[in-house]
Amino acid sequence: MPRPRKWRKVCCLPCSSKFGPLDSHAQEKTFVLMTVDEYETIRLIDLEGLSQEDCAVRMNVARTTVQGIYSEARKKLAESLVNGKVLRIEGGDYKLCDGDGDFCRKDKCQRHRFRCND
Repeated sequence: MPRPRKWRKVCCLPCSSKFGPLDSHAQEKTFVLMTVDEYETIRLIDLEGLSQEDCAVRMNVARTTVQGIYSEARKKLAESLVNGKVLRIEGGDYKLCDGDGDFCRKDKCQRHRFRCND
């Protein structure tokens, strides 16, 4: 029996789950599907400037797992940008942060920084 997948800790869900060209006709073949945990690695590494090691600690997974997730996320971003496809963010093996972790204190947690409707 294979080892069960470990849940990846995600701070918050994206405010928008679809991104892409404004003139795109939303046909299923023009979508690229990115998981929420892939989105979280992009947010932590590229936006927050964390190393893969620090990202792994925040997501409660191994650095090599983050490396694989991040690599897949970057491929999907590139496919969306280069080929003009709509990027949809949904699904994946994740659990939302409960707000009680070490990184949730001292205003470090994205969950407490802003609300999507603000």
